[in-house]
Amino acid sequence: MKAPRRPPEPVQVIKQRRDATLRALVEGVPYIQYLGIQFERKGDELTGVLPFDQKLIGNPMLPAIHGGVTAAFLEVTAIITLSWTYLWEDVESGAINTESLENGGLPRLPKTIDISTDYLRSGLPRDAYARARINRSGRRYASVHVEAWQDNRNRLFAQATGHFLMPQRRD
Repeated sequence: MKAPRRPPEPVQVIKQRRDATLRALVEGVPYIQYLGIQFERKGDELTGVLPFDQKLIGNPMLPAIHGGVTAAFLEVTAIITLSWTYLWEDVESGAINTESLENGGLPRLPKTIDISTDYLRSGLPRDAYARARINRSGRRYASVHVEAWQDNRNRLFAQATGHFLMPQRRD
């Protein structure tokens, strides 16, 4: 005799768990907070958002977003996307306890091995967006490509390719 099937969780409970996990990941890194980077989530897809702030300007004569801020934005987008991807199963199954996440029980984040940034044009004084594509992700290593744009998704102002050491998973 089969055990009775549990009814599916309400969609709001699932959305709240996803949002709480993403919020804990982002709020757990002070530099992300300093830069003001946010993430928009549509299902399992993340878009990094760097809202414009005067402190981000590196060259006031142009004005243009500082290259270090651009590189950090791309790297943060890659790391959060990687983390989100490997945590997705645990988020979906409910294995992640969002209360412990919100109280500082964050999982370990991937560590940057190397990252190469291509500055394609000046970042203008306006909001910027970035999306990462994971080229390869294994138990120990991941390769990620990130693209950043402002007004037009087809007109990138920067892109990066990075390699990351993945944290060991707890079984």
